[in-house]
Amino acid sequence: MSESGAQARTAEGEPALRRSLGFRDLVVYGLLFIAPMAPVGVFGTLDAKSHGAVALVYVVATVAMAFTAFSYAQMVRVVPQAGSVFAYARAGLGNGAGFVAGWMAMLDYVLIPAVAYLFSGVAMNALVPEVSRWVWTALAVVVTTLLNLWGVRAAARVGFLVLAMEVVVLVVFVASALVVLARDGTERDWLSPLTGDGSQGAFALSAVLGAVSVAVLSYLGFDAIASFAEEVTGGSAKIARALLFCLALAGVLFIAQTYLVALLEPVSSARLAAEPGRQGSAFYDTLDASVGTWLHDLVAVSKAIGAAFAALAGQAAAGRLLFAMGRDRRLPRVLSRTSDGVPRVALLCAAVVTLVAAVWAARHDDGMDQLVSVVDVGALTAFTLLHASVVGWFAVKRRDGPVIWWRHVLAPAAGAAITIAVIVEASGTAQVVGAVWLVVGLAVLAVLAVLAVQGSRRAVPPPP
Repeated sequence: MSESGAQARTAEGEPALRRSLGFRDLVVYGLLFIAPMAPVGVFGTLDAKSHGAVALVYVVATVAMAFTAFSYAQMVRVVPQAGSVFAYARAGLGNGAGFVAGWMAMLDYVLIPAVAYLFSGVAMNALVPEVSRWVWTALAVVVTTLLNLWGVRAAARVGFLVLAMEVVVLVVFVASALVVLARDGTERDWLSPLTGDGSQGAFALSAVLGAVSVAVLSYLGFDAIASFAEEVTGGSAKIARALLFCLALAGVLFIAQTYLVALLEPVSSARLAAEPGRQGSAFYDTLDASVGTWLHDLVAVSKAIGAAFAALAGQAAAGRLLFAMGRDRRLPRVLSRTSDGVPRVALLCAAVVTLVAAVWAARHDDGMDQLVSVVDVGALTAFTLLHASVVGWFAVKRRDGPVIWWRHVLAPAAGAAITIAVIVEASGTAQVVGAVWLVVGLAVLAVLAVLAVQGSRRAVPPPP
């Protein structure tokens, strides 16, 4: 199909997306959105909260998020649609729950890219202070939006190069850390990243679990893989494999880098807890003290570029979510328009919202904190409805043969318990914003229901 603007369509006449993605492309999108060095910004916070057992925190967080990945893998097999959690909750729980899941997921898919764009703008402003950070932020939005409009395959190719750069930087970091450890030894005990550094007393499981509620946020984005279900070649089983592989690989990378940094960390977890101002830069401060500022700068540049392309992956996922909700008439129908199999209208709408949010935050000193507080609860609420949809589809509706209780009930129930626990541990601001967004969504849902009833009445001919 040409770039003339004609729409690809399914056999039922609905707008369709073009299938062009392979397994590698899916993993690239997932890892770009997560970012291979995601723990950099939260290392100090996790180290302080967990009493030094920061690597153990990521072990537990990886296992916890595996329940969510498992539920995604089950649902994408039976509902291989672009709407991801919107489509799954709709199939397993009904239209109303599907709308709520998609509505809450929008906080994640639309605003997490804004956070990433802002991070990129701040980093570039630090390197080139003559250009305001909001200008860098806006430039990152424009460049990555053009790539997404070009097509999912082209964006994946460029994203692969950026991801390769991030992996190379990570390898350099690991090699440098190992050289320093072999030459100078450790600042903490070899087992301390798993058992705690002892500066805040004996090992405390409650401290580790409290830190897990923060660490799971490092994984937000791997689920974006599911939103490309209608663009993958070779069937939905490839999506399921990519989800599980991406989560496992991210877990290994997170555990390895936090373990090494914790060994090199010269500041105790007790001091980090007592001086919160040191937590945000703890990772970089450790690199400065142990390896040198050159590695600090290399990681900072990598994070600046990587953040923009994490936003690219998030924007692409947001476009697919808006496309699916528009196609299902849960949002304006125009969002379902495609050109050459690319949902360009939905992508542009997602880009505009993201641009406004990111530039607004870039022009305010507390903009980053404000954005971060908003997105987390949306994603976790959507995850909870995802787990419920597994139970609804397989155990209640029994749409896929006999019920396998551990797979269709126990595992998703455990996953829902984890996501609910993280929501409970979230900040008060995040909970309030999430609740307000949910109320607005329910109001929109009620309006849609009223309009649907009125439409059905008009469609019924009067009696003779």
